[in-house]
Amino acid sequence: MNPKKLKQLKKRVKKAHQIVNEPSYIQELNTYRDLFDDFPPVKYLINNVLESDRLLKNGLLPQPLPKLLLPDNIQDTIFKRVNEHFLQGDPRGDKLWNKYSEALPKLDKALRNYRDYLEETYGMWSYVNAPFAKALSDYLSGASTLEIMAGNGYISKGLRNNNATQKIYTTDNQAWVKENETGKHPVTKIEKLDALAAIKKYGDEVEYVIMSWAPDKGEIDWDVLQLLRSAYPEAKLLVIGEKDGATNSKKFWQEAQLSQDDELQKVNANLHSFDLIDEQIYLAK
Repeated sequence: MNPKKLKQLKKRVKKAHQIVNEPSYIQELNTYRDLFDDFPPVKYLINNVLESDRLLKNGLLPQPLPKLLLPDNIQDTIFKRVNEHFLQGDPRGDKLWNKYSEALPKLDKALRNYRDYLEETYGMWSYVNAPFAKALSDYLSGASTLEIMAGNGYISKGLRNNNATQKIYTTDNQAWVKENETGKHPVTKIEKLDALAAIKKYGDEVEYVIMSWAPDKGEIDWDVLQLLRSAYPEAKLLVIGEKDGATNSKKFWQEAQLSQDDELQKVNANLHSFDLIDEQIYLAK
């Protein structure tokens, strides 16, 4: 075999190996990207997801995502394009239309499931994108910070990326390690401490405490707020989650005094929710 053909063969083998190692979810999206190659609005959504996954896979924070919803008129657009290439009644056109029609609901479901993929693959619950991390870093302005329930540490990683001199304590009790990917793939140094123990250890040393996506089962978030109110009133609690929704306990949302001043609104503007979950950042007292 000549060197040129050998090189081409190696490339094909390498590409095949990469495809085999890709998660089935990403393989599925790659298939849909090829299928809908003639429809830029669809490819745009798929490419954004694939690029987000690529960055996370390489240990980098992703960029913001658009709303991962197919255009309302996408069926009409596809139907029109098929009719432009095939006469009515042409079996080739019917076959292509059926192929698109069968794939659309599956693609719609895949896009809507991206957050589930993030949770299952990277243990990422809040979508910590790079501009949000930068805006949060600017808001904190170098203040000493404790992150509790940090999971794999994406928020702390983002803060450290933007300010290497900022004092940040990153903690998590790693109770979820046996259930999912949370805590299995830390992206920064994390100290094994539960939320209350972490506050008792560092509460006098920090100006801010960050609590992101506290579970909606149990009331550990409410216990955190009570502890800060009673023992560490000078520490400011920043909460990231969906009010009365997917995160935190009912008790917390009922009892916490939430605010978003102009500066915090600038941070919040960078969360860019991409699905039906409206996560925001609040100052809680």
